[in-house]
Amino acid sequence: MKLIVPACALAVCGASAAHAETFSADVWADNWFEMRINGEQVAEDSVSITTERSFNAESFTFEAERPFTIGLVAKDFKENDTGLEYIGTRRQQMGDGGVIVQIMDASGEVVIVSDGEWQCYVTHTAPLDKSCESERDPIAGVGACGFNAENEPDGWDLASFDASDWPSADVYSARDVDPKDGYDRISWNAAAEFIWGPDLEQSNTVLCRLTVE
Repeated sequence: MKLIVPACALAVCGASAAHAETFSADVWADNWFEMRINGEQVAEDSVSITTERSFNAESFTFEAERPFTIGLVAKDFKENDTGLEYIGTRRQQMGDGGVIVQIMDASGEVVIVSDGEWQCYVTHTAPLDKSCESERDPIAGVGACGFNAENEPDGWDLASFDASDWPSADVYSARDVDPKDGYDRISWNAAAEFIWGPDLEQSNTVLCRLTVE
């Protein structure tokens, strides 16, 4: 996917557009992501989250004026609020997530990478008890298959949002995440790390944010 977003779409036209820069980004997610800059979408995973084994990397460009705030929505696939996949088959299991990001300026210098400096807030956690994975008839909200779900906080992807109580992103190794299709075609900066919520299996939807000065 090659997506170029006009500066005006990122609300920089009210200021001097001459100060806007062009940035290039690489994102790999298990399974799906959406990136926003100052609350406006600049990219979305081109492979639907409902696609089995929807692993792929996306590279795209966008324009923004510093400082700007990145809002990253990352989701692992789940069939329903149990948080499970392949329900009713021998492969019934909890999925696992993970996302890695790098953003470069027009000269190719790295501006930011995903790491523990980001803040990530989990809006869907399931199952609350991992034994749900072994239930013969898992039902969301029943027994071991409880879940927590909430809407995105208003304005969470804007610089003005108070994220002081948001936790730092949890950082994982490539061995933890086991990235597949698309990951190896990107030359990742050595400082870029996989981030997610506190549990790769139970954290199903995470909102991650960072302000680039």
